[in-house]
Amino acid sequence: MNKTKIGTWITTYNPSALDVISKCNFDWVCIDMEHSSITLDQLQNLLNVLDKNKSFSYVRVSENNKTEIKKVLDLGAQGLIIPMVNTALEAKNAISYATYPPKGQRGFALARAQGFGYDLTKYEKVSKNIKVVVQIETIKAINNLEEILKVKGIYSTLIGPRDLSGSIGKPGDYKNKNFIKALQKYEKISKKHKITMGMHVAYPQTETFNKFIKKGYKFLALGTDMTFLGDSIREKLGKIKK
Repeated sequence: MNKTKIGTWITTYNPSALDVISKCNFDWVCIDMEHSSITLDQLQNLLNVLDKNKSFSYVRVSENNKTEIKKVLDLGAQGLIIPMVNTALEAKNAISYATYPPKGQRGFALARAQGFGYDLTKYEKVSKNIKVVVQIETIKAINNLEEILKVKGIYSTLIGPRDLSGSIGKPGDYKNKNFIKALQKYEKISKKHKITMGMHVAYPQTETFNKFIKKGYKFLALGTDMTFLGDSIREKLGKIKK
């Protein structure tokens, strides 16, 4: 990945809000199914909105699960974000679940992604470009990163900062020396293997975000639907009350 790709995170089922967000010129939008109540039926409606607005769609699945990955891709997700990938085997499984035979073990279907059976040939070509992003969220994953990044088919990795800090016993303490060391190790190994680095800055702070751009991170998530909403309300209401 040569160009920095900036996306955002959707955590609620609100097609109208997504319609607005997906017209804001993000490079990609991720619908979160790990930490939300979004169902597969609702996911299909949200993907319809993203497709209508020609916005690249990622779905973060709830876990590295063959059945769920299959269903999400059959609904038409263009990319996957896989949480809690801690070993090379788990990374290999994620790639395999997202890839058709003979390279992978994804089952063939006649669902939305395939035009319900009328776009099979077209989708076979599309399916070869599914973007698989693995989340590095624990110190175990950092320690196994050399082997994880040797797995073919990984588009990018994505740090889950809160979980990573929690895995060293310091949740949310991003100034902790062990957290900083873990990030530095991540950056060094990622650059060595020439695999794109990613970070989610959940609270949309420009200074923090730009810091990661300067450090060479190219797959970046800015905010969430709810943090954008909350920050906007607090800012406007705060000025009025003053």
